[in-house]
Amino acid sequence: MERRLAAILIADVVGYSRLSQIDEEGTRARFQADQNDVFEPAITRHHGRLVKTMGDGLLVEFQSVVDALRCAVEVQQLKATQSAAALPEHRLEFRIGINLGDIIVEGEDIQGDGVNIADRIQALAEPGGIAISGTTYDQVKSKVPVGFASLGEQRLKSITEPIRVYRVLLDPTAAGKTLKTRRRLPRRHLVAGVAAAVILAFAGAALWWQPWMPAKPPGPGERFAYPLPDRPSVAVLPFINVSGDTEHDHLAEGLTDDLITELSKVSGLFVIARHSVFAIRDSVGKIQDVAAELGVKYVLEGTLQRAGPRLRINVKLIDAVTGLSLWAERYDRQYADLFAVQDDVIGKIISALSVKLSARERDQLARIPTENLEAYDYYMRAEQEGFILRDVDTYRRTLSFYQKAIDLDPGFANAHAGIARVAVDVWRNDYNYLWSAAVARKIAYDAAGQALKLDPNNARAHTVLALLQWVDGRETEAKNSANMAVAMEPNDAEAAANLALILVHTGSSGQAITEMEKALRLDPSPASSFQLLAGIVFYTAGDDQRAISLIEPTLDSLPKVEPAREYLAAAYADQGNETKAAAETAKLLELFPESNLTYYGYLYDYWRDGDLQRHLAALRKAGIPEWPFGFTGSQADRLGEADLRNLVDGKSWTGKHKNGTDFTQYFDKAGNTAYRSANTNITGIVEVRGDSLCEKFDGYFLDRMVCGYVYRNTSGEQRDRPYVHVTPRALTFFSPTP
Repeated sequence: MERRLAAILIADVVGYSRLSQIDEEGTRARFQADQNDVFEPAITRHHGRLVKTMGDGLLVEFQSVVDALRCAVEVQQLKATQSAAALPEHRLEFRIGINLGDIIVEGEDIQGDGVNIADRIQALAEPGGIAISGTTYDQVKSKVPVGFASLGEQRLKSITEPIRVYRVLLDPTAAGKTLKTRRRLPRRHLVAGVAAAVILAFAGAALWWQPWMPAKPPGPGERFAYPLPDRPSVAVLPFINVSGDTEHDHLAEGLTDDLITELSKVSGLFVIARHSVFAIRDSVGKIQDVAAELGVKYVLEGTLQRAGPRLRINVKLIDAVTGLSLWAERYDRQYADLFAVQDDVIGKIISALSVKLSARERDQLARIPTENLEAYDYYMRAEQEGFILRDVDTYRRTLSFYQKAIDLDPGFANAHAGIARVAVDVWRNDYNYLWSAAVARKIAYDAAGQALKLDPNNARAHTVLALLQWVDGRETEAKNSANMAVAMEPNDAEAAANLALILVHTGSSGQAITEMEKALRLDPSPASSFQLLAGIVFYTAGDDQRAISLIEPTLDSLPKVEPAREYLAAAYADQGNETKAAAETAKLLELFPESNLTYYGYLYDYWRDGDLQRHLAALRKAGIPEWPFGFTGSQADRLGEADLRNLVDGKSWTGKHKNGTDFTQYFDKAGNTAYRSANTNITGIVEVRGDSLCEKFDGYFLDRMVCGYVYRNTSGEQRDRPYVHVTPRALTFFSPTP
């Protein structure tokens, strides 16, 4: 008999028998329509399985309790909209109950207390509402933008122990709040209740008081935030530096990182990502609580102490369900034996969990990253800095550490891959403060290529190559490289997320969602930048609500990151929420006043046309202007081809940007141009294409030829400048000189 942990959703029609007596065929037809048009699409979007219909109800199984609640919220919100437009006698209202618990699997059907509790709980929901169990609430309370009202412990029919129950509050003003409510008993029950209390009081006096008897703890399966994977699941908790100083903190973190990375290469394991384990570093909960939060069965914990050349490492592998230690070891070694200790720990874990390795996995695990421990030390320092959506100083420190590692060991593949990862981020996001786009692109290609030459199985290098190939328009190669990265490290959340990004932009939205869900399961408490990436994937796949729920929480830690504001504004607009879309657009334009649709059209010109046009339409609906600073020129004032050529053939422009920067730009008769300002000195080429003036500056704007227009200045602004030049990047006022 198979048992497993699952999230169960049961929906039931309110007053179905009464409605059937009035119009049996019509009621049944409306139930079937709701099943086909409302429930089943929502179940599919949220990765559930419709187990069966039960007369006027539905039984649905989910792997994630968060997905179950999101599905229920979506259904009830859609039903509320439909009901508002329907005649009263044609309205079907559902009660929905959700429980996270143990179930029995019988073929395609499921049974057990987990199902029974969900069924009993749905009866406590209000018409058109949702009720959830305490085990559900514990896992979703901060992950879904709704509120909750506690109903306290409830005695449910055929269920031995009382169950905590909460009603879900769909009012947006209640989001994030948990209210306590008091159940009102009907008056006819009140007297009986008082009498019963008196009787119980006397009865209680006759019982032995046993304060030493603990309350019954939840069963092992009821603890976990997610159903356990179908293979051994492990979280490597951050090793604790007990050396007595912080100098060796990076060494403890590096050991944690390396164990996670190496175990992630084993397809027979499920390994939680680095950020999520470090996010619970300061948790005071028990091992069982930590494992429950991360959704794993096994936890590895340890300490590290370094004294000169000596290294002492204590390691323990714990079964979080039983609380028993499966294996423990103490290593007293020379620091030079660090990799040997890592190999031994990994080998013992694999042996304790009875995992079989493929030949390729054995080869990968046997590979030593570098023989030079000083190089390894710099590499670990770089890894602790991070490299996604960071400030320029962080980028520079990270790069300097990687480069020092390479200087000490030119054959250190991971360090080359680290530089490639920074470079592709700089290039793809057009961050010119470190390198020009052309330089960043070349560095990314060269560093990734060198990493793969040294280690053909390097997952990060394959991921970088995939991103480069995608932006270059080589979709098939990009997907192959991204899939290769996941194959090399099946538990690498970053590799899975980047595969999802490429899949969603190459016509495979369903597969992209699957990969992104996998990445979020591997990294259940992701970094804000990773969460933003997930939101972008869901937005591109057309799931605006999921995108919003992921991106909104990132704003606190990424308040000035342009894509967060951009995609949130687009998702709101796509949903039809004009108020929130306008608010995000206002914030985006406050932070980046030059933002405009023409710029985004160039920046994302490697996207598929349908995706690009949908995104631009959403941004336009959100209020993003066509040109910088909302400039709109009159067609009558726009210069034609002859006047444009006269302005650029052997002429110089002097003027000022809308943002106040002075500039000079020279054009020769051969189509070359030179631009200078206080902070910029660049050269490029220029072409007149009809009434458009097109420019390309090496290393800027992904090396694209970018076109704009020149207008006579009739705006009243900077009246001493007779012309206005508008491009996707800038708005300038200028005067020509011979």
